[in-house]
Amino acid sequence: GSGQQTAVLTGHNGLVNSVSFSNDRKLVATASGDYTARLWCAESGAEVRILRGHTEWVWSAVFSSTSTRLLTASRDTTARVWDV
Repeated sequence: GSGQQTAVLTGHNGLVNSVSFSNDRKLVATASGDYTARLWCAESGAEVRILRGHTEWVWSAVFSSTSTRLLTASRDTTARVWDV
């Protein structure tokens, strides 16, 4: 790779605590202090979906091996599984 920036993912209203690529490299997941996780198009940087439900900071977001589910962990003492 060239080391060139290819996208800026903007939209969160709090710290971004975690970032991960889906295994198929099509999506990026972010976890934030704004109580949401978000999905982004890895190629364009466009926001695909906002995952709402946590009531505190979301610390991490990790894709399943098949990239069909996302697991989030939050300061609200829950972990949630999302169909993506």
